[in-house]
Amino acid sequence: MTTMTDALTTQVYQVFIKATPEQVWEAITTPEFTARYFHGARIEAAEDKYVSHGPNGDLWGDAEVFDWDPPRRLVHGWRSLYDEEMAKEETSRVSWEIEPADGGLCRLTVVHDRLEGAPKTAASVSGPGWMFVLSGLKTLLETGEPLTA
Repeated sequence: MTTMTDALTTQVYQVFIKATPEQVWEAITTPEFTARYFHGARIEAAEDKYVSHGPNGDLWGDAEVFDWDPPRRLVHGWRSLYDEEMAKEETSRVSWEIEPADGGLCRLTVVHDRLEGAPKTAASVSGPGWMFVLSGLKTLLETGEPLTA
């Protein structure tokens, strides 16, 4: 499900994944996992910093972590440093909510907001942008294999 309001300033995505909250948390916070589904990005998330490096080691993003509650909630800033124009935009925010559901499932809700000052970033991540990442995450956790594009 995708909800876009006010010219893409708030984007909401939900997916059910057959995995534990701990597995989902590990997959979104460790570079060994993220490199397999997040466009090759090696993302390291910790209590105070969210850092992303591209496959060649280039800095793709760095931002503050606002909320760190493993394995339930991660909220961090988002800066798209891999693109010169997007790098000039204001920092937006991404929230990951992990909720256990019946049948060994988790509901993962991702909200990307505070995009008013980042219209190029908003357009870049909307719709297929986040959905490809979340589909890749789901596929990797459920099958052990990355999603091929």
